[in-house]
Amino acid sequence: MNSLDIAKRPEDTRIVVAMSGGVDSSVVAGLLARQGYDVVGVTLQLYDHGEATFRKGACCAGQDIHDARRVAATLGIPHYVLDYEERFKKSVIAPFANAYQQGETPVPCIACNQSVKFVDLMAVAQDLGADALATGHYVQSRLGEDGRRQLFRPVDSERDQTYFLFATTQEQLDYLRFPLGGMGKAEVRELAREMGLEIAEKHDSQDICFVPQGKYADIIRKMHPEAVATGEIVHLDGRVLGTHEGIVNYTVGQRKGLGVAAGEPLYVVKLEHKTGRVIVGPREALKTHTVRLRDVNWLGGRPLAELSAGNGAPVEVKVRSTRGPQPAVIQMRGEDVYVTLVSGEYGISPGQACVFYADDTGTSEVWGGGFIAEAVPAVFAA
Repeated sequence: MNSLDIAKRPEDTRIVVAMSGGVDSSVVAGLLARQGYDVVGVTLQLYDHGEATFRKGACCAGQDIHDARRVAATLGIPHYVLDYEERFKKSVIAPFANAYQQGETPVPCIACNQSVKFVDLMAVAQDLGADALATGHYVQSRLGEDGRRQLFRPVDSERDQTYFLFATTQEQLDYLRFPLGGMGKAEVRELAREMGLEIAEKHDSQDICFVPQGKYADIIRKMHPEAVATGEIVHLDGRVLGTHEGIVNYTVGQRKGLGVAAGEPLYVVKLEHKTGRVIVGPREALKTHTVRLRDVNWLGGRPLAELSAGNGAPVEVKVRSTRGPQPAVIQMRGEDVYVTLVSGEYGISPGQACVFYADDTGTSEVWGGGFIAEAVPAVFAA
């Protein structure tokens, strides 16, 4: 086995590297080229070709494509740019807008990995005769005793991207490689400097790539003008406190910018897309203990139904990318999967992901996850 767990010499092993133009994927390409692998860089042109050309902080568009091309030239590896704009609109941007219109809080980076990156790009890698597709994600994968690859949290917990990769199927995981999972960001940047890469000091993208200033409502307004219809802002006790200009301007858990005055801090507790009402209340009203999941992807060794039989299985879960895993119990009720959070969580919204971990260790195994279909705060659960 070579360093990527493939039974070939590195020089006989072709690896396609998904190059976004950032530091991480550039270093992956450099590391593998340095180890003697037959490396091919592929960059996907995903959106906004004209407007994004010189914009900072983009991803898979404009300046980033030029950066990826320059890195490939520096490393002496072949590099291809593929136009996937229409596919990205259909698979990522349109579902994102539709979900917000329905009062959900979608995570487009997960949808991008599910479709464009780990389906379309993987097919391209296979067409190029690659033995694996490597990315710059901060996650780890290892070959288990049963011959399948398992997914783990990275060494650098601050960079943990497992939340965005829970939907990776077993077949995809077996083909993917994540060379940065055992490194920290500082080490990666130092490697970029050693390799003489101009992007060594490049800032990481912080926004949703196609919503660079965080103004997601602009995207939705463009695609669904009807989603900005006015409606009522209603307190939990039934009082109408004011009006709003579209539920797409609000998210569950939001406190600032509600547009109403009250004698207490108010938060968005619920969005009713059918009635167009924004329900607000005190912070305590946001507390949720149980969520129902849809589109569950299970990566655990034992079948989920077997593991969660009886009173359910203890797991650790993440319900948002910025929070660490917390204790929970996973159960199957018929075909439905429910997760009960031991301590509860504030501001959970449908559309977010709930990711399963085997335990609370820093590099625990990822058992998959699902999207939150229903999150009923305790105040509504009576």
